[in-house]
Amino acid sequence: MMKTTGKHKELENAIVTVLEHIYDPEIPVNILDLGLIYELNIDDEKNVEIVMTLTAPNCPMAEDLVYEVNEKTNNIPDVKKSTVKLVFDPPWDKSMLSDEALLELGLL
Repeated sequence: MMKTTGKHKELENAIVTVLEHIYDPEIPVNILDLGLIYELNIDDEKNVEIVMTLTAPNCPMAEDLVYEVNEKTNNIPDVKKSTVKLVFDPPWDKSMLSDEALLELGLL
């Protein structure tokens, strides 16, 4: 489950909507339902930090996916500046999938 600061609910909702439309290139599920987004932090000046991971550290699409998250988040009108922090601790595993992702992948 993604952690949020809860400070800017409207902006947070806009960011979540954007993230729901970004898909892992190898799995037909959005990155939010895959559990790739660990944290969404918004400061008082509306700078956004997204802490995310990948399904595997050696993902060949890592740069593209991080770029897409950063680019699309920066394009949200109220966002002053967005940065993406890629982490691998804790490592991603299937338990991070949402029920929607499990259903989509035929695992539920």
